[in-house]
This record gives sequence, structure tokens and C-alpha cells, in this order.
Amino acid sequence: MTGHVLKFLGETKLELGAAGPREGNWRAGRDSDGILWLALDKADTGTNTISEEVIRELETHIAATEANLPKALIIRSAKLSGFAAGADITSFNSMSDEGAADLLKQGHDVLDRIEALNCPTICIVHGAALGAGFELALACDTRIATPGASFGFPEVQLGLHPGLGGTFRLPALIDPTEAMTLMLTGKTAHTRKARSRGIVDAVVEERHVAAAVQAAVKGEMKPHSQGLKARALGFDQARSLVARQMRSQTEKKAPKAHYPAPHALIDLWEEHGDDRAEMQKGEIASFAELLNSETSKNLRRVFFLRQKLKDAGRGEDGIAHVHVIGAGAMGAEIAAMAAIKGKRVTLGDVETDPLGKALKHATEICKDKHLSRIETRDALDRLMPDPKGYGIASADLIIEAAPEKLDLKEKIYGGLKGRMKPGAILASNTSSLSVDSLATHAPDKPRFAGLHFFNPVSKVDLVEVVRGSATDDATANRLAAFCGAIGKLPARVAEYPGFVVNRALTPYLMEAMVLMDEGVTKEVIDSAALRFGMPMGPVTLADQVGLDIGLHVAESLRDSLDTPMAEISDTLRAKVDAGELGKKTGQGFYDWSDGTPHPDADLSDAPEDLTDRLILPMLNACVEVLRKGVAESADQVDGAMIFATGFAPFRGGPMNYAQARGTSDITDRLKALEQAHGPRFAPDEGWSTLG
Repeated sequence: MTGHVLKFLGETKLELGAAGPREGNWRAGRDSDGILWLALDKADTGTNTISEEVIRELETHIAATEANLPKALIIRSAKLSGFAAGADITSFNSMSDEGAADLLKQGHDVLDRIEALNCPTICIVHGAALGAGFELALACDTRIATPGASFGFPEVQLGLHPGLGGTFRLPALIDPTEAMTLMLTGKTAHTRKARSRGIVDAVVEERHVAAAVQAAVKGEMKPHSQGLKARALGFDQARSLVARQMRSQTEKKAPKAHYPAPHALIDLWEEHGDDRAEMQKGEIASFAELLNSETSKNLRRVFFLRQKLKDAGRGEDGIAHVHVIGAGAMGAEIAAMAAIKGKRVTLGDVETDPLGKALKHATEICKDKHLSRIETRDALDRLMPDPKGYGIASADLIIEAAPEKLDLKEKIYGGLKGRMKPGAILASNTSSLSVDSLATHAPDKPRFAGLHFFNPVSKVDLVEVVRGSATDDATANRLAAFCGAIGKLPARVAEYPGFVVNRALTPYLMEAMVLMDEGVTKEVIDSAALRFGMPMGPVTLADQVGLDIGLHVAESLRDSLDTPMAEISDTLRAKVDAGELGKKTGQGFYDWSDGTPHPDADLSDAPEDLTDRLILPMLNACVEVLRKGVAESADQVDGAMIFATGFAPFRGGPMNYAQARGTSDITDRLKALEQAHGPRFAPDEGWSTLG
């Protein structure tokens, strides 16, 4: 038995050669051929990270290797989870600028010594080799990957760039422009792409690793060679030309004012791309400087916000079979993600055509997620069209993903009575309807809750687990664990109009409509939001979500809030009535026939208060949901808004931004906007409780 069968049975065995029991964070040993096997096995964790302690112990092993040179050195992970997830980010906050540089120099020295060993050095990678883990692999002569291996530099997501030699080792190995693209975007090169680009020298099944090692030791693997482009980019003029193009493209997606790291990397490469020693010195100095930037501090905060949300999804969900009602855009994606993550899924709909489309779409999601053919086949085998609803009787969880019409949902719930098995949970993927109102029609109120996914489910990680007044603890806990099991981030929130995310987001969208009615162009409005750091302007976002959905949410919130919202725009109603619903119909406020619009307007004539009119109502709503206990904490609000809406990550979330700007400044500004534009800007009383 091999491959996915072994994984399923939990019997996967890694080839560790002579690596012995763990001492510290490493396993070491020489085999009968004189080959030294060094396996990273970080203590007290299921995932390897590259910490100061790991580097210090590695230095000891390399010193011993230098003193008694083996026939070859093999470096790999002893953990099934993968090679290494990168640096230990928990240590970053305690590192001063000078301390960071010193630690980086120590790390560079160790990797340089691995590179200089007078024997073959081979890195075997299974799973992910990210950041510092990737840099350790690059210090070796040869890289052998097993299927499913991936390589990447996600440091830009932390406001940094590679800091242990990646900035010069990767461009020296593969096409320099491809290397820079990987570092600038933080994207991952999965097995096949890594092989074609020259990052790895061979891809073999785990059972063939030992043979591949022997081939590498004998010099039978042909090393990757760079082409003419790499030699051309050794000249300053050619490199400067490419660097200018990189800056232009990077500025569009990551403006230097907000994200300095990729621009610092381009500067380094342009100036020192032909001088390894200078590139190494520049990398260390630049990384240490970026580590203390506000952008990096906030992006590292975002990393830990993700971890907190992940923690909320730990535990056993007791859910093996999921039945999804509704095979529309949301239901199809929910079903696909559950199946991909190992759940048995039945998908029902009153029409058969959506079921066929859902299966086709599931195949596309598998491709986007880089699943192998076997993994895709297994996922699709777990996803069964169920037009008659036979799966209802055996499902542990039923997710209703029908359109946002109360009478339709009531009818569905009525049809479930007497058909669900004892102990099964019913959850509604509602974005705006009251969970408590829906619960009055549910077969079992304690086992009913909201499970608010965001579109597209396959790409937006956050899910609001909405607890109604009758929802019991076990149901809330199981739903949060279910989210974790399918790779989502659960935000446990209480019943409230719009919950957390839509309560905060809707005023942002509605204010944009008011501004358009006042004569401000959609391009100017969206450009102001983009320059604040939002990933998409409010008008573009309204089109993408669907103007009909936005209108429905606004209407459901309008009469239920302490602070009034902007009046719903007649133009919005007219668009919906005309069937111009945005992206899904090809026409909304924007024409989507040529793809997603990318407005970039001159703001010199924009209203002085434009940005605050868009952003501050969001912050005001965040304070309201905190005051009312809808959200658990300011951190949860920040995480929910970042991972559901993309709220300017470099600002660390709306509540973090409020604290950084100053709550007194914000309340003063809200009062001024209230005087100028009306009571919808009145500061929430919760501001007084914030520091």
C-alpha cells in the first residue's frame, strides 16, 4: 500500500536513513555508506519552524560534519506535516534592530557553511518548505521533492522579504525574474511548477527517496542551469530596466507607502543583483529595518489574529456527513470545500441543472487548490448530487444555503421535520436574516444556528458562527470545529442585525451610494478607498457581492440599529429593478464585460472628508458590536474584518487602526461629520470605554 492509501491509514513512513532519536530539535546518524542523515524534528510541536534554537543546534551539527566529513549530508524533516513552515514568528517582536541583524548573521553563517561543505548536500522536501525552511533547502546542492511538496517565500505577507539568503540564492538558481516574482508576491510553487522552474532536481514517491539519494550522491542528477536571461540580468542596465517594470507592477498591488518590503527587495536586487556579498549584507540590513516598521508589526499581528481564529475551530466536530440544501453559488462552494477536506457530502436542489454545474465547479476548485488527480477523484467521490434529499436522514449537519427569503427558508425547515436524525445540526447560511426568527421554524431550536460563509467560499476563509438565543453550547462548539475541519476560520458571534461583518460593511457600501447621488464619481470613491488600503473600492465591492444582496442586507438592517444608516439610494433600487445586479449579470454600477474594474482616479478635486465618510462608519459599527457583545473581542473584530473583507491588513484591522489614530480624534471627526451630514455619523457610546 502506498500514496494516498497509506495516508488514509495513517501509515505513511518517511525515509530517515540513519537518523536516530531526537536530541534537542534534530535527529542525526550515519548509515553504513557513510552518509549523514540530519532530520529536523522540532520538539513539542507538530510543525517545524526555524527558530534561533534550531539554528544554534544546526551549527553544532555542521561543525561536527566539517570535522568528520561524511560521504554526503542529507537534510529533511522527520514530521509528516512537512519540511518547515518558516521562521518562528513569535520571536520577532522581541528582536531589536541590532539583535535581528546579529541573529541573521549567525543564520547566514550556518547556511553558508552548509553550502561550502566539501561533500554532496541533499535536501529532501515533503509538504511545505516556506520562508527560512525554503532557504535551508536552497543552501544544499540538490533538492529532491515528493509529490505534494511546495516552496514559497510568504515573508511579504509579514511586511518582510527573505532574510536567510533567499534574495540571492533563489535568483542564482532559477530565472531571476521568476525568483523575484515568487518573493514579491509570496506565491507558492507547487511540485510540478517547482520542478519545471528548476527549484527541485527530482520528484519521487516517498518509497523511492533512498534510491534518489543514492543517485544524487553518485552525481547522476543533472543540475539545473540558467539561461541567457540570467546572464543578461548580470548587467546593470538590463537589471535596472526589469526593476523599473517590477516597481510599476508592484505599486499597483502593494503601494510602497503601505507595503515597503517588496519595494526594498527590488531596490536590493537592482543595486546588488550581480554581487552576492553585497546582496547578503544588504538583505540582512534591510530585513532588520523592515522588522521594526509599522507595516510589519501590523502584518505580524494579522498572522496571530489568524492563529486565534484557528484556535477557535479546534476540537472534534462529530460531523462525517454534511447535507447542503441549495446548489447555487454559495451552496456549491460550501459542498465542494467540505468534500475536499474529507467530509462526505450530499448536495440537494429542486433543479437538476445546478447540481451538474456544482460538480463541474468543484473540479475547478480542486484544480485551483493544486489537488492531484487522485485527490480530486477522491473529493468528487465524496460529493454526491442528491436531488431527492435522501442524504437528509443520515446527515450529521445540514446546511441550508437557499436564497435569502424568509418564507422559502421556513418551507425548507418544515420539510425537514421528522426527517433529520437525532442529534443532527441544522445551520443556515444566512447573511442578513435573524437567526432567532429562523429558529422558530427549525425542527430543533438548540441545534440550530447561523453559519455565514462569504463569497467565494473557496477563497474567503472567514465564517461567522452565529449563535441564536436558543443555540446550545455543544452546537456552537461543533460548528466552530466543523469550520476548522474544512480549513476555515470561525468567528463565534451572537445574533444581531448583520452579525459583525455585514453590520460593519453595509454602512461603507451605503455611504458610497450617497456620495454618488451627491455627484462624486464611482471611480473617485473607489480610488479613495483603495488608497486607504482597502483591497476593493465600495462600489466595485457592491457590484461583486451583488446589488440585490446589498439592497436586501441594507433593508434588513435599516430599522434595527441604534445608529441610523444612510438612506437607501434610489439609484441602487433602480439598478436592482432593471436586473443590473453587478458582476453576476455583467452590468451594475460598472460594466464587467472586460473583467474586474480597476479605478485609479485623480483625487485632487475629491471632497476633503471622502475617506473618513467611507471608513469611519465601519469603525463606528465595530465599536457598536463590541459594546453589545455581538463580537467577543476587538481582536476578533479585526480578524473578522480582515479575513472576510480584506480590511487594509497593513493597518492591523479597524480596531487597531482606531487605537493607532486615536479614539478621541475619531470621535471628534465623527461629531464633525454628524454636524455636516446627519445622525448616521453620531459616535457610538462604546467609544468612551476604549482607551
